[in-house]
Amino acid sequence: MVQLTDQPEILPIIEFMQDCLPFNSLSAPALNDIARQLHIIYYRKGQVLTVDVNQASGLRILRSGAVEIRSHDGQLLDRLAETESFNLDGLNADNDGVKAVIIEDCLLYCLPADDYQLLREQHRFFDRYFHSQRSRRLRRAVRYEAHSHIMMQPVSSLMCENVLTVAVHTTIQETAKIMTSARVSSAMVMDGKMLLGIVTDRDLRSRVLSQGVSVDAPIEQVMTADPYSIASTDTVFDATLQMTQRGCHHLPVINKGELVGVITTSDLMLAKRDDPVYLVQHISRQQDVEGLKNIASALPSVLQSWVASDGRPHQLSKVLTAVSDAITQRLIALAIEQLGEPPVPFAWLGFGSQARVEQILGADQDNGLIVDNAMLAEHDVWFKRLANFVCDGLDQCGYPYCNGKIMATTGQWRQTLSGWKKTVNTWAYEPDDDAVMRVSIFFDVRVIYGDKALADELQQHMLSITQKDTIFLAALAANVLSQTPPLGVFRRFLVERSGEHRDSFNLKKRGVMPIVDMVRIHALANGVEAVNTRERIAALIDKKVMTLVDGRNLQDAFDFIMQLRVQHQAEQLAAGTSPNNYCNPRDLPDLSRHHLRDAFKVVHEAQDVIRLKYRGGMG
Repeated sequence: MVQLTDQPEILPIIEFMQDCLPFNSLSAPALNDIARQLHIIYYRKGQVLTVDVNQASGLRILRSGAVEIRSHDGQLLDRLAETESFNLDGLNADNDGVKAVIIEDCLLYCLPADDYQLLREQHRFFDRYFHSQRSRRLRRAVRYEAHSHIMMQPVSSLMCENVLTVAVHTTIQETAKIMTSARVSSAMVMDGKMLLGIVTDRDLRSRVLSQGVSVDAPIEQVMTADPYSIASTDTVFDATLQMTQRGCHHLPVINKGELVGVITTSDLMLAKRDDPVYLVQHISRQQDVEGLKNIASALPSVLQSWVASDGRPHQLSKVLTAVSDAITQRLIALAIEQLGEPPVPFAWLGFGSQARVEQILGADQDNGLIVDNAMLAEHDVWFKRLANFVCDGLDQCGYPYCNGKIMATTGQWRQTLSGWKKTVNTWAYEPDDDAVMRVSIFFDVRVIYGDKALADELQQHMLSITQKDTIFLAALAANVLSQTPPLGVFRRFLVERSGEHRDSFNLKKRGVMPIVDMVRIHALANGVEAVNTRERIAALIDKKVMTLVDGRNLQDAFDFIMQLRVQHQAEQLAAGTSPNNYCNPRDLPDLSRHHLRDAFKVVHEAQDVIRLKYRGGMG
């Protein structure tokens, strides 16, 4: 080890630190002070750094070279490169015996422990940032800034502030005229600024007309005195609960003892338009495609409200997929009402993101039909009509036709169970790169409607073949490796150089799908029945196919890239543009760019495992 004690030139160090997180957020004078506190230390490949009084402690920043962070038993925890940093004292606070192994000759900048701790005390951002290393930072980064979901927002955000009021001695007839003129269903009965009661349309029917009360009587005679009320700071959920429990449809809203508004069941219904539970419930009541289309039009609002809440990407995907499933199921039910009962049992299949329960906005339709082997040739007319009705309806509801024709309207994707098994055999025993690319989506499959046993039998057949077929797995691996993350040398992002999406890259194609594809091939090779990516990763960890660290890193990378996708789409919707998956890295905050580089690096490393493990089957 060589330690340089002479003061180096400061300017090159400052310029380098400006590219290092989180130092790039500091002012120029602060960076100047830090640069003067740094020691420059050189380590040779193979050296091991531990928490030792004989080794300099503090924060180590990689100027060049590479370092692996390993546990006491040698398990790889992280791998760091230029501009990244680590603090062994902090890492050992959680797990004793953590060490840094120099895997390439390194030049390190070392900030002494006292100066490092002072920096954390003076800047809370530093304290949060250095609380853990890369994988834990990624996991924390997936959490959105907490905002309230619509049901947790205050009543004041939904209430009507323009409240109709009448004096306590106003006659019933005059009150009715005022309500009719204002086109409202309730009036507050006041004595000055004091709320005495409430009268509604229902009160006028049940307490006046049905009882024969004179319309010249004062309104206080038929009003509901001392009505239930709610504070303006209470939540929409509180209002919903009160109305449900008390059987009322109007709640006066009070702030500091004064009437400031009213909230009604109609207000709550409008608020629930973005509530996925409300959407799913109402889908089953629609009598035509137009009604389903109207409900599906609320999905962009669902995404926006979810991003503005504390929901996670996988939770949003589950919600949007539930709506997609419900629309598909209702379309099938409407088709059966028109076509009559199916001639033989069948199962409607969802492929791809719908099968994995990972849909977000912009997903096209990927579907198919398995029909019972009792199907006769003449039965195909019925199933073709079913497919056309459902696929046309999905297109109208915002799920466009698949460009690759992976839909039940195509004969290849509408077969008997025995026909499907033969097709799977052909794919497995006679694979070619083009065919594998087209059919890999089929191996993410889930029953949306119908006889689940048909799909279960097909999946078992599929897994029994793919586990043993190294040639097919090698062909799948070639497809997996054809899409690499957009990260070049020196951890620079690779973007489109021309065209509509110049200076951007596709988060789905270059980030999400490589992870999905890798996890799928591991699942197929190891008999994992789960289809959802998160569930597959958990199963692969349980089967010891992946280490806990590798599995968590891949999960963190997947979650973070999905988070960027939905945030990006929410921003596009807010700007009035159609959502897509293209992201310009320059539009991201520095910390997000750093996390994204980490995520892409994880994907690169996981692809190396695929290359070593499965490509040998082609030989």
